[in-house]
Amino acid sequence: MRILIFGTYDVAAHPRVAVIAEGLRAAGHEVRESNVPLGFDTAARVQMLAQPWRVPALGLRLARCWLRLARQATRGPRPDLVVVGYLGHFDVHLARLLFGRRRVVLDHLISAADTARDRQVNRGLRQPLLRAIDAAALGAARVVVVDTEEHRQTLPAKHRERAVVVPVGAPHEWFEQEPGPNTGPLRVIFYGLFTPLQGAATIGSAIARLAETGSPVAFTMVGSGQDKAETVRNAGHAAAVTWHDWIPAAELPALVAAHDVCLGIFGTGPKALRVVPNKVYQGAAAGCAVVTSDTPPQRRALADAARYVPPGDAEALAAALADLAEDREQLNELRNAAARAARERFTPERIVQPLLAKLAA
Repeated sequence: MRILIFGTYDVAAHPRVAVIAEGLRAAGHEVRESNVPLGFDTAARVQMLAQPWRVPALGLRLARCWLRLARQATRGPRPDLVVVGYLGHFDVHLARLLFGRRRVVLDHLISAADTARDRQVNRGLRQPLLRAIDAAALGAARVVVVDTEEHRQTLPAKHRERAVVVPVGAPHEWFEQEPGPNTGPLRVIFYGLFTPLQGAATIGSAIARLAETGSPVAFTMVGSGQDKAETVRNAGHAAAVTWHDWIPAAELPALVAAHDVCLGIFGTGPKALRVVPNKVYQGAAAGCAVVTSDTPPQRRALADAARYVPPGDAEALAAALADLAEDREQLNELRNAAARAARERFTPERIVQPLLAKLAA
């Protein structure tokens, strides 16, 4: 089957579509890409909703990207299937125009309305407008790809039968890392956009608690965003924490693998209870123990291969990390279990199996 991965996605920022492409290639399909990154990340798009006068800039840049996309996509052989990448709410309409609806698969990893609510942009006409954008995007695709069953259940009823759950998974380079031995403090890493969903402020409070008790835990915190300032304030004057605003995507797998524990998410909002974040899959693939919030989709994904704490509970998070710092046997068991689960269930070739089955059906 000839498959075209299509859209204005940015693989460096959002590797989800790259994992799907890797999996489809591994399954023996001919995969090519037509990709012109838009240059506006999720945070910038949400900010435009709060500042509507900036929307024309999005429209102008989108039009330029679409011209290049259309030229790229129509130069090669006509695809049997077109997969529209993450944040493709508008790209899916161009794909339908160029190739017809029956060929189009939309990776609907996030809902525009859901993301705006999570980032507290939900006043006035914004939510009805975003729900309309979501509905139009869903209606333009033959198959809709989501990441969890909880996410599938939030879709309008008429779209659920066309939806298939495809876990986020991790790119192959995450499985190629060599975790090193550690006889010093427990090395813990978090990376992300510091959104309410991620609950980074809870991590900040846990850092302060561990500093007060003198537990041998050292943190690396990577990223910036909405809740970064609150996270730093909550961490207080803890010395055993290193802050990075940004790490190149190509360097991130090795950095994560150099740690003992990769933190997941700890948010308490509805969206946080429905997702399994990419850092959970990636951290497991890199050989880290995973500590994350106790939610149904994360338990279903990792089962006994992770340590869980109640969402938003800094005290419980601090206690879990202190426990792992003291019990290296338990830590190594968790690391081995996470790596084994990743190899068995989260590789690109594994995660695309439900999509291929859906297409065959």
